[in-house]
Amino acid sequence: MCNMELRKKFGKRLKLMRKVRGLTQEQLAEKLDLSVEMVSFMERGIHAPSFETLDRLSEVLRFSVRELFGFETNPV
Repeated sequence: MCNMELRKKFGKRLKLMRKVRGLTQEQLAEKLDLSVEMVSFMERGIHAPSFETLDRLSEVLRFSVRELFGFETNPV
């Protein structure tokens, strides 16, 4: 899987998980201390999150890092 494809799959997964938790991009950005633009870039596969951001995403969304990359499964 190429880097661009991985970022796009991760972005779709992130958006789905954010919506499962009932958060807007603005709310997620605030909880992560990131800009709304950065959250949008991650969801569209333009930018990949840092390891620190992955850790925060896991905490805020209450999904394990492994679940964030579970592209073939639906979130709980």
